[in-house]
Amino acid sequence: MTTLDQLHFVNRCAALGMPFVEQVQPQPLQDAFLASFNPRAAALLGLDASIAEHPDFVAIINGDKSLPGFAPVAMRYSGHQFGHYVPQLGDGRAMVLGEVSGPHGHWELQLKGSGLTPFSRMGDGRAVLRSTIREYLCSEAMAGLGISTTRALCMLGSAEEVYREQVEQGALLVRMAPSHLRFGSFEIFFHNQQYDALQKLADFVIAAHFPALLHSDAPYLALLDEVIARTARLIAQWQLVGFAHGVMNSDNMSVLGLTLDYGPFGFLDAYDAGFICNHSDHQGRYAFDQQPYIGLWNLHCFANALLPLLAPDNPEQAVELARAALARYQGIFDQTFNAGMAAKLGLDAVMPADAALYKALLDLLQTNRVDYTLFFRRLSAYTPADATSANAVRDLFLDRAACDHWLGTYQQRLSHEAVDDGQRQANMRQVNPKYVLRNYMAQIAIEKAEAGDFSEVERLLQLLQEPFDEHPDMHIYAGHPPAWADKISVSCSS
Repeated sequence: MTTLDQLHFVNRCAALGMPFVEQVQPQPLQDAFLASFNPRAAALLGLDASIAEHPDFVAIINGDKSLPGFAPVAMRYSGHQFGHYVPQLGDGRAMVLGEVSGPHGHWELQLKGSGLTPFSRMGDGRAVLRSTIREYLCSEAMAGLGISTTRALCMLGSAEEVYREQVEQGALLVRMAPSHLRFGSFEIFFHNQQYDALQKLADFVIAAHFPALLHSDAPYLALLDEVIARTARLIAQWQLVGFAHGVMNSDNMSVLGLTLDYGPFGFLDAYDAGFICNHSDHQGRYAFDQQPYIGLWNLHCFANALLPLLAPDNPEQAVELARAALARYQGIFDQTFNAGMAAKLGLDAVMPADAALYKALLDLLQTNRVDYTLFFRRLSAYTPADATSANAVRDLFLDRAACDHWLGTYQQRLSHEAVDDGQRQANMRQVNPKYVLRNYMAQIAIEKAEAGDFSEVERLLQLLQEPFDEHPDMHIYAGHPPAWADKISVSCSS
């Protein structure tokens, strides 16, 4: 395994220089300490878990010491926030420390909460323990669910006081991704009419992350197609697991199709298609059922930014090319969602009436306010001839007769499957998690950590990295959330 001083840095993003990035330096937190370390993320860099015990590890992560190869930069970008274009955003409390070339590819190490940057505007450049724990746990929970996401290497706590709505403890997250570039990274150069910079950035992304597109007759159109496809598949996966991002601004959308920037997220408890997880989202722009549409809306912003590259001498043709590419989004989303829903129901073959079966089920879950995760997990144990498994599903519904009617339709549909019940149930347990990061779970971990006890963070980290396993000693997390969970409010400051 690699040691700290053996990490190989390539720093391709930093090499872009101005106007894409600004050189910065971390501003160390006061009395920083290692709050949690994630061995699985470390393994992606070729690092052994023992690296966390290195006497200089915290000092290096905190910015008190440096390693050869570090090239800290803050990225410049703009974006559409709640539908309105903001011309200057950028990494206001984050910086890419360096890019590591390891056994599992290239990974940017980004510090979140490392102090002021040229893009901090009126902010302090810090992160608080509350939001850091939420992102640390949720990024690893999403990875455990098999959904593309940034990863989390570790987090530091500190004695530093940071003011949000109240005084909170400062913290720092080290997150990892092959790239942290966003839709807004392109938008800023389009809106500033810096088309040479726009082309340089597109060339960089293609060469670094989509090298197969270099051989395309129209590489920039191929890049647009790739981003559209990845985004459509990502958001379909969100819908399938009941994940609401909460703040899908275009600057929070990854060009690699990663789940990026965890803030006021929430997993569905009682199924509600209109679920709004962000207390700051007063109009419900980013409600759960709006996510597929907002994904497409943001892709329009991205496609618009690429117009000067699609057909430089023919603006009308560029628009037509972009429209044709964007028209493919819905088909990719539907294909991914329908295939995922079939897997959740244990269906192998595809039949024309399946879409109606899915819709009837979601309508039934909505009407009865059925817990989304619990339903699919219990359905994974359902056998038509087994009264116990059937009752476990029925017990989730207020209208048991309506449940029985749907189960009858489902049972008839299963009769067309060649897979036996045992194999079907095993398949379903691999796509229907027993555990997701419900907000109340994160809240318990936060409150304990604020009192100096990080054991719940460690417990949840290990649980959520294997969400499909039974974990009988963790069964308390697999039931209905407690009544007080309804009172939890998360906002953009989360």
